Order: sequence, then structure tokens, then C-alpha cells
Amino acid sequence: MKDIKKYSIKELEALAQEIREKILQTVSKNGGHLSSTLGATDLIVAMHYVFDVTKDPFIFDVSHQAYAHKLLTDRWEQFDTLRQFGGISGYTKPKESPYDYYVAGHSSTSISLAVGAAKAIKLKGEKRLPIAFIGDGGMSAGMVYEALNELGDRKYPVVIILNDNEMSIAKPIGAISKLLSQTMAGSFYQKFKARVEKALEHLPKSATYMAKRFEESIRLITPGILFEEMGLEYIGPVNGHNIEELIATFRVAKELGRPVIIHAQTVKGKGYELAEGAGSSKEHWHGVSAFDLESGEQSKKSSQKSATAIFGETIFELAKEDEKIVGVTAAMPSGVGLSQAIEEFPQRFWDVAIAEQHAVASMGPLAKEGFKPFCALYSTFLQRGYDQVIHDIALMNVGVAFAIDRAGIVGQDGETHQGAFDISFLRAIPNMTLFAPYNDTTLKLAIQFAKDFPTPCAFRYPRGVFIADDCDAREFELGKADIMQEGSKVAFIGYGNGVGRAQEVAKMIDTLNPTIIDLRFVKPLDEALLEKLAKKHKQWFIFSDSAKMGGVASALLEFLNFKKIKGVDLVTFEYDDAFITHGKTEDVEQSLKLDKESLAQRVIENLKE
Repeated sequence: MKDIKKYSIKELEALAQEIREKILQTVSKNGGHLSSTLGATDLIVAMHYVFDVTKDPFIFDVSHQAYAHKLLTDRWEQFDTLRQFGGISGYTKPKESPYDYYVAGHSSTSISLAVGAAKAIKLKGEKRLPIAFIGDGGMSAGMVYEALNELGDRKYPVVIILNDNEMSIAKPIGAISKLLSQTMAGSFYQKFKARVEKALEHLPKSATYMAKRFEESIRLITPGILFEEMGLEYIGPVNGHNIEELIATFRVAKELGRPVIIHAQTVKGKGYELAEGAGSSKEHWHGVSAFDLESGEQSKKSSQKSATAIFGETIFELAKEDEKIVGVTAAMPSGVGLSQAIEEFPQRFWDVAIAEQHAVASMGPLAKEGFKPFCALYSTFLQRGYDQVIHDIALMNVGVAFAIDRAGIVGQDGETHQGAFDISFLRAIPNMTLFAPYNDTTLKLAIQFAKDFPTPCAFRYPRGVFIADDCDAREFELGKADIMQEGSKVAFIGYGNGVGRAQEVAKMIDTLNPTIIDLRFVKPLDEALLEKLAKKHKQWFIFSDSAKMGGVASALLEFLNFKKIKGVDLVTFEYDDAFITHGKTEDVEQSLKLDKESLAQRVIENLKE
């Protein structure tokens, strides 16, 4: 590990520049998070200089901005394998390094984790200091304030570094605010404040009242009043690219012995001009695929439209025709395809920031009032709003439609982002209807079905493009499956993108001639069709990009058991009971034996048995 504690300021600045160059070279080849991690580099260098990563918990929120941390902790030579199968993760991962305190990938968990670490440190009687590193976007989730509420009350020593790289929490007011903020970051002010507070304990109430009013009047023109009122010390805003200033500030925070939040302002994409700054024109630099460093052009562009793009275009066209259609997402407008709708219909489509619980719950009353809400979220992020799906949507039985993006393996983001569990956790909920398209046309038909459906429903679709080619298809009918190919030996049952996978495998075993079923609905099932299928075919193979436990095969086994249907041998190619690692999707699928060649071989082996 690099020992940087004896570096001069100039050496630290040179190191930060070297780290940025390494990040740019690697991300331009491998893809990954870029603008946020470039902006955080100086903060992380100063963090490693002042605090002790060998004993202090370094807890990165989301951790997509922690590339500099990886480079400073024995992963410089491995960094070229970033996000590749078998290589290092794009997020913090304790299995990868002892210097990664906690796994991360979802937003707004860091302060809660820091509070938990502080409790453990106190119970063990150790001299360690949790450091939470969080971006301004992460501060939009309610979980942060739950943690701050307890921290401000219990006063555990915790340092929170707020990386403000796009929107100020409270905009500084002119030169006087800057002067006061710089003063508050100094050790003299903090020592003076502590002495004043101690002295006030021995003064008459009238003097104490006047002193406190004076202090509050100063705080009102600084950005820290929110945090001060919650019981935290506030320092900032400080320049997040001035390493010398950051070191001085961190040293003050380290010695306070109580919770402190350091508000550092940074520039997204720092050091790479094409990515610097904020706004819609810079949004795509947050997470990128491989690109050319000189031009910034993406290396590979698919000519086929993604499922996300088709959803976005379809919902936009329907919204133009029907004023009752509304929609919401949680900080992912371009990621889920709602950017155009939000721009064109700002009173009907909303980005509520990183607040999935609020996004889900807020759509319930809109449905109750006669609107048709679409809640567009990644599968992995819908997990964060699970109680609201049950309590505020399904229990009320209101017609909110959940458009579940990134269902299945998502590739290089890895364990925290794979869309494996939505079928399993939604299928258990009363009043919930689940269905899935398998190509472009059926996605449009699924959206139309959801628009007209009166009670809660959810449909899922993959990241990128569908496996199956586009073709004509009939409209969705509640609980009705579709026989796509009549065969003579076995049944291939596909759900969603699994239909395309079943078709691929059938083509590879040209002597098999299976019946291919587009299940369409996993809740409710097409019981009449399945009963007929069980009479004709005693070998069923299930294809679905989802977890095996509680998934599609589980639903079919429950049906067979309930109907007391004997003699059907069911084999499923859903995901085993394990978290799925990162890497290019094709590499991950090969490792799981879910690529078409492996699946064909598995079918043949099962038939021999």
C-alpha cells in the first residue's frame, strides 16, 4: 500500500493527477463510473493522508466514486481489470481488500453504517474513527436523515465527508459566507467555540441566551444550519480540490471527538474537460461504456434500440394521447427512459431523487384519484421500496404499474445491481399481477396492457436489447400464455427474456423439436394451457432471467402440486441461491452455464438421464 503520510503537498497533488490519469486510461477501455470518481480524487487522497485506513472504517456511499481509494490500497497493478470478470469490482468489496470496510452499491447507506461502526468501536473501547464519504445525491434519501437523527442525539465520534459535486445543500451567500465558512474550518474557531460553550454553562441564563442568539445569527448565513440543528458540527463549504485546505480541515474534524460533517464542493469530471461540470449534457459521463479519450465518443453503439428506449418512447407517445398517464423515477430519468416525458410533461412525470420508498408510495394516491401511474425503477432499486409496494399499493389495490428495468444479469455492476429477485419478492404479494414481454413488440403491448389494468401490476424487461427477434404478437390477455411453436417431445417454457433464450437453445438442438411456450404471466398462471401441456409433455425446461427460489419454476411446481398433476419432470435454468459476480454479461453467463451452448448441453444431459 502507498505510504503517503510523509508526502509534501506538491507530491500529494502530483499523486492525485497520476490517479486521475490511471482512472481515465482504465475507464476509457473498460467502462465504469467516471465523473464522480474523478471529482472525488483530491478528497480521497487527503482522507488517506489524515486518517488511518488500516484501522479507521472508510465507508463509501454507493462507492462508485472510490476508484482513488482502490488505487491507494494495493490495487494499482490490478486496476486494469476493473469491472472485468475475475477482476476487481467497481465498488468497495471486503472480499477483495481488507481496506474495503463494507460492501456498497446502493445509495445512502454510509451514515447508518458509520453509526453502527461507531457503536461497535465504543463497546470495544477502541480508538478508531469511522469516516463516511457521501455525495450530495445520496443526501436526498430519507435513510440518511434517520441515521443523522440518531447520530446527533448520541454524539458518537464520526466524520462525514459530504462531496457536493452538483447541487449545494444550501447555497453560500456572497463573500461574507465564504469568509465565515473558511473561518469555521480552522482549528482556532473550533477551539474557541468549545471554550465558549463551556463558559456558558457557568453564566446567568440571560447572558447564555444572548450568546446563543448571536451564534445562531451567524449560522443562519452559512450552509450548515440544517446539520447544526440536528446536533452535528458543521465545517464548510471547503474547496474539495485544495488538498492543503482539506488536510487542515480533516485534522480539525479528527480531533473534535464528536460527530462532524465536512461540506466539500467539487467539480464532477475534474481533470477531464469533456466530463467536467454538471447538467444534462454531462449526465452520461456519470457511468460510461468504453470510449475514445480524445473525442469522448463511445466505442461501440448498438443499432438496435434497447428495451429502456422502447419503454421511454412508448410511454411518451401514450402520455401525449392520455392526460391521465403519470410517471415517476428515483434519480434515474435517463436510465429508465423517462427524460423526454419529464421534460415535456413536468407536471405529470417526476424525478424524486434517490427516494424509492417515496416514489412508490406517492403514486398510490394518484391511482386512487383516477390517474394511471407508471413507477419506473431498476429491479435492484425496487427492493428499496418493497414495504411501500405492499403497504401503500397492494393493500389499497390501486392501479400502479411497475416498469422494472434491468431485470436479469446486468453485467459489470455486479452483485448489488443484478436484477435477480423481483419475481420472487413480488409474487408473494396479494393483488399483484406479474407479466413480462420477450421482444420489442410485446414490450409495447405490455405497456398498453398495464395502462388499462385497474389494479397493481409489474412487468420486467432486460438491460440492453432483447434476445428474441421482433415479430408480430397478439395483445396481452390476463393470465393467458402463448404457444409459439408446437412440438412433439419436450416443453420449453420461457418467461420474459427467457423466451428468446429458449428459442436460441431450440435452434441449437435441431433434432429436439420442443414445444415453446411464452408464459407471459407468472401471476396468474394460464392453468388451462398448463394442464393440457402436462398431458402432452412430461419434460419441462424453464427459461427465465431470475432467482430460482420463489421464481418461475417455483410457481409452476406449486401449480402442479396444487392440481395434483403427477409425472412431470421440471428442470429450471434460473439463478442458483447465490449472489452473481460482476463482469461482461456474456462472461458471467458462461460462468453460470447460462449461455446458449451450455444450456443446450444441459438440456441434452438431462434428457439422457
